[in-house]
Amino acid sequence: MTPGPLNLITDIAGLRVGNAQDLRLNSGCTVLTGDAHFVASVHVMGGAPGTRETDLLAPDKTVAAVDALVLSGGSAFGLDACSGVMDALRARGRGFRVGPAIVPIVPGAILFDLLSGGDKDWDQNPYAALGRAAFEAAGTSFDIGTAGAGTGALTAMLKGGLGSASLQLEDGTMVGALVAANPLGSVTTPGDRHFHAAPFEINDEFGGFGPDPTSGQGLEVTSRKGSLIADRANTTIAIVATDAALSKAQCHRIAVAAHDGIARACLPAHTPGDGDLVFGLSTGSKPEGNPGLIGHAAALCLSRAIARAVYEARPQPSDVLPCWCQQNP
Repeated sequence: MTPGPLNLITDIAGLRVGNAQDLRLNSGCTVLTGDAHFVASVHVMGGAPGTRETDLLAPDKTVAAVDALVLSGGSAFGLDACSGVMDALRARGRGFRVGPAIVPIVPGAILFDLLSGGDKDWDQNPYAALGRAAFEAAGTSFDIGTAGAGTGALTAMLKGGLGSASLQLEDGTMVGALVAANPLGSVTTPGDRHFHAAPFEINDEFGGFGPDPTSGQGLEVTSRKGSLIADRANTTIAIVATDAALSKAQCHRIAVAAHDGIARACLPAHTPGDGDLVFGLSTGSKPEGNPGLIGHAAALCLSRAIARAVYEARPQPSDVLPCWCQQNP
């Protein structure tokens, strides 16, 4: 397995990602869409998810494909980003057709960044406009770190962010991950230098410092967020994708497998205060691959994407936590 040319989820042909953020707000959203609709499912392992239209992604539900997926900051307010994406899709004539009606299918998930700094005293919910702007900005190249849904994200000890990574399997199948990392847990070991995901790093993509040589990791759980944020304001929300043709049930299985990537990169993970969620999707542009191997690759990509999100985060005036780059100049 080797990373794709961009080391982004958009190494999968036909997928595009767009970001929109408001640095005064210290929040934003990220939209993944495609040249055509795609098969998708979802799996939730956190105790506090915030979602829209995810029930229809269960393998037994009628809708067979979706038009876009949204990751957003803003807690429950951020779910309105999906409305902006729906408006943009409808304007382009894209969606599920019922007679003359067109209904774009746009599931989404949110993270809590309302206490992460920035001016949240708005008169009108800003997320619909951010969602539409992110959709309109979608392309194969996009920023990671302090961008999109990761703009106001926090980990236990450091600023979080938006991350992505990819892998190409030996049979040519491409797998990728996109994540907004805002976990209760820490992404780095004590000292803020080494990433928990270090054993899975490729080509020094998050610094090349290797695994922490000390033993007994995970026994001490500390947070700079403070008790209010640490207890109630967390979530790692992600998308894993492949170009191999998979059914809705198989997309669900790769989403399940990809949660291992969260657990390897964030300690602790899947807590009652996290909303940890992974969408799994297939563009179906290539023949069916090996779902077990695809799920394994998806977990590897997701661990790497989480570390890249934190590694690439950059400071902003309203920050409440330091960035990795500030702790490791």
